[in-house]
Amino acid sequence: MNRLLLPLLALGILLGGCSEKTTAPVAPPAAPRGLFSITGDRQITLVWVANTEPDLASYLIYKGPCGGPDCAYTRIAAIAAPAGSEYVQYVVTGLTNGETRFYAVAAVNRAGVESDLSYNDVHDTPRPAGTGLQLNNFIVYDSKIGYDFSAFARTNTPDPPTDIFFGYYEDTAGFVHQQIFVPDYSTDIQDAGYVSALDLVDFAPDSGWSPSGTVEAVKGHAYVVWTRENTFAKFRVTAVGPTQVTLDWAYQTDPGNGELKAKRATPEGVVQRRPVVWLRR
Repeated sequence: MNRLLLPLLALGILLGGCSEKTTAPVAPPAAPRGLFSITGDRQITLVWVANTEPDLASYLIYKGPCGGPDCAYTRIAAIAAPAGSEYVQYVVTGLTNGETRFYAVAAVNRAGVESDLSYNDVHDTPRPAGTGLQLNNFIVYDSKIGYDFSAFARTNTPDPPTDIFFGYYEDTAGFVHQQIFVPDYSTDIQDAGYVSALDLVDFAPDSGWSPSGTVEAVKGHAYVVWTRENTFAKFRVTAVGPTQVTLDWAYQTDPGNGELKAKRATPEGVVQRRPVVWLRR
Protein backbone atom coordinates (compact mmCIF):
# COMPACT_ATOMS: atom_id res chain seq x y z
CA MET A 1 0.00 0.00 0.00
CA ASN A 2 1.23 3.50 -0.76
CA ARG A 3 2.71 5.06 2.35
CA LEU A 4 1.12 8.39 1.51
CA LEU A 5 -2.32 6.77 1.69
CA LEU A 6 -1.91 5.51 5.25
CA PRO A 7 -2.05 8.93 6.97
CA LEU A 8 -5.00 9.92 4.77
CA LEU A 9 -6.84 6.69 5.62
CA ALA A 10 -6.21 7.18 9.32
CA LEU A 11 -7.45 10.75 9.14
CA GLY A 12 -10.61 9.60 7.38
CA ILE A 13 -11.30 6.99 10.03
CA LEU A 14 -10.72 9.56 12.77
CA LEU A 15 -13.04 12.12 11.18
CA GLY A 16 -15.67 9.49 10.52
CA GLY A 17 -15.62 8.39 14.14
CA CYS A 18 -16.12 11.94 15.36
CA SER A 19 -19.22 12.67 13.26
CA GLU A 20 -22.69 12.64 14.97
CA LYS A 21 -26.09 12.20 13.42
CA THR A 22 -28.63 14.85 14.51
CA THR A 23 -32.44 14.59 14.16
CA ALA A 24 -34.70 17.63 14.12
CA PRO A 25 -37.20 17.64 17.00
CA VAL A 26 -40.74 16.58 16.11
CA ALA A 27 -43.16 19.49 16.23
CA PRO A 28 -46.24 19.04 18.46
CA PRO A 29 -49.73 19.02 16.95
CA ALA A 30 -51.88 22.12 17.13
CA ALA A 31 -53.96 22.50 20.28
CA PRO A 32 -57.51 21.20 19.64
CA ARG A 33 -60.02 23.96 18.95
CA GLY A 34 -63.77 24.53 19.09
CA LEU A 35 -64.26 22.56 22.31
CA PHE A 36 -67.77 22.63 23.77
CA SER A 37 -69.84 20.41 26.06
CA ILE A 38 -73.33 18.92 26.14
CA THR A 39 -74.75 18.58 29.64
CA GLY A 40 -76.14 15.19 30.66
CA ASP A 41 -77.38 13.22 33.65
CA ARG A 42 -74.24 12.29 35.66
CA GLN A 43 -72.28 12.74 32.45
CA ILE A 44 -71.23 15.30 29.85
CA THR A 45 -70.28 14.98 26.18
CA LEU A 46 -67.20 16.88 25.01
CA VAL A 47 -67.08 17.81 21.31
CA TRP A 48 -64.25 19.51 19.41
CA VAL A 49 -62.98 20.08 15.87
CA ALA A 50 -60.72 17.26 14.66
CA ASN A 51 -57.04 18.07 14.09
CA THR A 52 -55.78 17.80 10.51
CA GLU A 53 -52.15 16.68 11.03
CA PRO A 54 -51.41 13.51 8.97
CA ASP A 55 -49.40 11.96 11.84
CA LEU A 56 -52.06 12.50 14.51
CA ALA A 57 -52.43 9.49 16.82
CA SER A 58 -54.69 10.30 19.76
CA TYR A 59 -56.33 12.82 22.07
CA LEU A 60 -55.97 13.23 25.83
CA ILE A 61 -58.88 14.47 27.96
CA TYR A 62 -58.26 16.48 31.12
CA LYS A 63 -60.47 17.56 34.02
CA GLY A 64 -59.88 20.15 36.73
CA PRO A 65 -61.61 22.05 39.53
CA CYS A 66 -60.91 25.39 37.82
CA GLY A 67 -60.12 26.82 34.40
CA GLY A 68 -57.23 28.65 32.80
CA PRO A 69 -53.48 28.12 32.47
CA ASP A 70 -52.85 28.12 36.22
CA CYS A 71 -55.32 25.33 36.97
CA ALA A 72 -54.03 21.85 37.81
CA TYR A 73 -55.71 19.53 35.32
CA THR A 74 -55.76 15.75 35.73
CA ARG A 75 -55.72 13.42 32.73
CA ILE A 76 -58.85 11.26 32.79
CA ALA A 77 -58.84 9.54 29.40
CA ALA A 78 -57.03 8.93 26.10
CA ILE A 79 -58.78 8.08 22.84
CA ALA A 80 -57.51 7.20 19.37
CA ALA A 81 -57.91 9.91 16.75
CA PRO A 82 -60.80 8.85 14.48
CA ALA A 83 -59.95 8.84 10.79
CA GLY A 84 -61.85 11.13 8.45
CA SER A 85 -64.00 12.79 11.12
CA GLU A 86 -64.73 16.49 11.13
CA TYR A 87 -65.55 16.47 14.83
CA VAL A 88 -64.47 14.30 17.74
CA GLN A 89 -66.52 13.57 20.84
CA TYR A 90 -65.97 11.88 24.16
CA VAL A 91 -68.49 11.12 26.91
CA VAL A 92 -67.28 11.70 30.47
CA THR A 93 -69.31 9.46 32.80
CA GLY A 94 -69.55 8.80 36.53
CA LEU A 95 -69.95 12.50 37.41
CA THR A 96 -71.86 14.06 40.31
CA ASN A 97 -74.94 16.06 39.35
CA GLY A 98 -74.75 19.69 40.44
CA GLU A 99 -70.93 19.69 40.62
CA THR A 100 -69.11 21.98 38.16
CA ARG A 101 -65.83 20.81 36.63
CA PHE A 102 -63.59 22.21 33.87
CA TYR A 103 -62.38 20.24 30.85
CA ALA A 104 -59.63 20.59 28.25
CA VAL A 105 -58.24 18.40 25.45
CA ALA A 106 -54.75 17.86 23.99
CA ALA A 107 -53.65 16.17 20.76
CA VAL A 108 -50.77 13.64 20.45
CA ASN A 109 -48.88 12.66 17.28
CA ARG A 110 -47.32 9.27 16.41
CA ALA A 111 -44.00 10.36 17.92
CA GLY A 112 -45.74 10.78 21.27
CA VAL A 113 -45.43 14.58 21.27
CA GLU A 114 -48.36 16.26 23.02
CA SER A 115 -49.88 19.60 22.06
CA ASP A 116 -50.84 22.45 24.35
CA LEU A 117 -54.22 22.12 26.01
CA SER A 118 -57.19 23.40 24.03
CA TYR A 119 -57.32 27.16 24.40
CA ASN A 120 -61.06 27.24 25.02
CA ASP A 121 -61.43 24.98 28.05
CA VAL A 122 -65.06 24.43 29.05
CA HIS A 123 -66.92 23.95 32.30
CA ASP A 124 -70.03 21.85 32.76
CA THR A 125 -72.40 20.81 35.53
CA PRO A 126 -74.24 17.49 35.03
CA ARG A 127 -77.91 17.36 36.02
CA PRO A 128 -80.58 14.67 36.50
CA ALA A 129 -82.90 13.86 33.61
CA GLY A 130 -85.76 11.56 32.71
CA THR A 131 -88.02 10.44 29.86
CA GLY A 132 -91.66 9.44 29.48
CA LEU A 133 -93.02 11.75 32.23
CA GLN A 134 -96.84 11.83 31.92
CA LEU A 135 -98.93 14.65 33.38
CA ASN A 136 -102.73 14.49 33.47
CA ASN A 137 -105.09 17.25 32.34
CA PHE A 138 -105.85 19.25 35.49
CA ILE A 139 -109.38 20.06 34.24
CA VAL A 140 -110.30 16.37 34.12
CA TYR A 141 -108.11 14.83 36.84
CA ASP A 142 -107.15 15.78 40.37
CA SER A 143 -103.98 13.69 40.61
CA LYS A 144 -100.61 13.60 38.79
CA ILE A 145 -101.36 16.86 37.03
CA GLY A 146 -98.05 18.64 37.74
CA TYR A 147 -94.37 18.12 38.42
CA ASP A 148 -91.99 19.32 41.12
CA PHE A 149 -88.50 19.24 39.61
CA SER A 150 -86.66 19.59 42.93
CA ALA A 151 -88.53 16.59 44.38
CA PHE A 152 -88.43 14.58 41.13
CA ALA A 153 -92.10 13.84 41.71
CA ARG A 154 -95.51 14.38 40.14
CA THR A 155 -97.94 16.52 42.12
CA ASN A 156 -101.70 16.62 42.63
CA THR A 157 -102.12 20.40 42.72
CA PRO A 158 -101.65 23.37 40.37
CA ASP A 159 -100.20 25.30 43.31
CA PRO A 160 -96.61 25.36 44.63
CA PRO A 161 -94.50 23.30 45.16
CA THR A 162 -95.62 22.31 41.64
CA ASP A 163 -93.32 23.85 39.02
CA ILE A 164 -95.38 23.01 35.91
CA PHE A 165 -98.85 21.55 35.24
CA PHE A 166 -100.84 20.58 32.14
CA GLY A 167 -104.25 21.66 30.87
CA TYR A 168 -106.35 20.83 27.80
CA TYR A 169 -109.80 21.98 26.70
CA GLU A 170 -111.76 22.93 23.59
CA ASP A 171 -113.59 26.27 23.74
CA THR A 172 -116.98 27.12 22.25
CA ALA A 173 -115.35 28.36 19.03
CA GLY A 174 -113.78 24.93 18.55
CA PHE A 175 -110.26 26.11 19.37
CA VAL A 176 -108.19 23.50 21.21
CA HIS A 177 -106.12 24.78 24.13
CA GLN A 178 -103.27 22.46 25.15
CA GLN A 179 -100.91 24.26 27.47
CA ILE A 180 -98.22 23.96 30.11
CA PHE A 181 -98.56 26.39 33.02
CA VAL A 182 -96.33 27.57 35.85
CA PRO A 183 -98.27 28.27 39.04
CA ASP A 184 -96.80 31.49 40.45
CA TYR A 185 -95.06 34.75 39.54
CA SER A 186 -91.79 33.49 41.02
CA THR A 187 -91.62 30.78 38.34
CA ASP A 188 -91.09 31.48 34.63
CA ILE A 189 -91.40 29.47 31.44
CA GLN A 190 -90.64 29.93 27.75
CA ASP A 191 -90.89 28.01 24.49
CA ALA A 192 -87.45 27.20 23.02
CA GLY A 193 -88.98 26.04 19.72
CA TYR A 194 -88.75 22.77 17.86
CA VAL A 195 -85.72 20.56 18.57
CA SER A 196 -84.97 17.01 17.48
CA ALA A 197 -83.50 16.17 20.90
CA LEU A 198 -83.65 17.78 24.34
CA ASP A 199 -79.83 17.90 24.56
CA LEU A 200 -79.88 20.62 21.90
CA VAL A 201 -81.19 23.03 24.56
CA ASP A 202 -78.07 23.31 26.68
CA PHE A 203 -78.36 26.63 28.51
CA ALA A 204 -81.10 28.75 30.07
CA PRO A 205 -81.76 32.05 28.27
CA ASP A 206 -81.54 35.52 29.80
CA SER A 207 -84.85 36.78 28.45
CA GLY A 208 -87.96 35.83 26.52
CA TRP A 209 -90.02 34.46 29.42
CA SER A 210 -93.77 34.13 28.88
CA PRO A 211 -95.55 37.10 30.54
CA SER A 212 -98.66 34.97 31.10
CA GLY A 213 -96.75 32.07 32.65
CA THR A 214 -98.01 29.58 30.10
CA VAL A 215 -96.97 28.08 26.75
CA GLU A 216 -98.73 26.03 24.10
CA ALA A 217 -97.77 22.36 24.40
CA VAL A 218 -96.51 21.42 20.92
CA LYS A 219 -95.10 17.99 20.13
CA GLY A 220 -91.37 18.30 19.43
CA HIS A 221 -91.00 21.68 21.12
CA ALA A 222 -88.65 22.19 24.06
CA TYR A 223 -89.26 24.55 26.99
CA VAL A 224 -87.19 26.11 29.75
CA VAL A 225 -88.41 26.71 33.31
CA TRP A 226 -86.87 29.11 35.86
CA THR A 227 -88.10 27.94 39.25
CA ARG A 228 -88.82 29.88 42.41
CA GLU A 229 -85.76 28.21 43.99
CA ASN A 230 -83.52 29.87 41.34
CA THR A 231 -82.89 26.60 39.53
CA PHE A 232 -83.49 25.77 35.87
CA ALA A 233 -85.24 22.90 34.15
CA LYS A 234 -86.04 21.98 30.58
CA PHE A 235 -88.48 19.58 28.99
CA ARG A 236 -89.58 18.45 25.53
CA VAL A 237 -93.11 17.41 24.59
CA THR A 238 -93.09 13.95 23.00
CA ALA A 239 -96.88 13.41 22.97
CA VAL A 240 -99.95 15.49 23.81
CA GLY A 241 -103.69 14.78 23.87
CA PRO A 242 -106.95 15.60 25.68
CA THR A 243 -106.08 13.60 28.78
CA GLN A 244 -102.33 13.92 29.25
CA VAL A 245 -98.99 15.18 27.98
CA THR A 246 -95.74 13.19 27.85
CA LEU A 247 -92.39 14.87 28.45
CA ASP A 248 -88.66 14.26 28.45
CA TRP A 249 -87.03 16.47 31.06
CA ALA A 250 -83.80 17.58 32.73
CA TYR A 251 -83.21 19.63 35.89
CA GLN A 252 -80.15 21.58 37.00
CA THR A 253 -79.76 21.09 40.77
CA ASP A 254 -77.06 23.75 41.11
CA PRO A 255 -78.89 27.02 42.06
CA GLY A 256 -78.39 29.87 39.61
CA ASN A 257 -76.58 27.63 37.13
CA GLY A 258 -78.11 28.00 33.69
CA GLU A 259 -76.62 24.75 32.41
CA LEU A 260 -79.30 22.38 32.16
CA LYS A 261 -78.22 33.66 35.25
CA ALA A 262 -79.24 35.37 38.90
CA LYS A 263 -82.85 34.93 39.86
CA ARG A 264 -84.78 37.88 41.24
CA ALA A 265 -85.03 37.76 45.00
CA THR A 266 -88.29 36.43 46.43
CA PRO A 267 -89.02 37.18 50.10
CA GLU A 268 -89.10 34.11 52.31
CA GLY A 269 -92.51 32.45 52.14
CA VAL A 270 -93.93 34.97 49.65
CA VAL A 271 -95.23 33.33 46.47
CA GLN A 272 -97.88 35.10 44.40
CA ARG A 273 -100.17 32.69 42.54
CA ARG A 274 -100.63 33.20 38.78
CA PRO A 275 -104.08 33.04 37.21
CA VAL A 276 -104.69 30.31 34.65
CA VAL A 277 -104.54 32.07 31.24
CA TRP A 278 -105.75 30.22 28.16
CA LEU A 279 -103.97 31.39 24.99
CA ARG A 280 -105.91 32.71 22.02
CA ARG A 281 -105.05 32.89 18.31
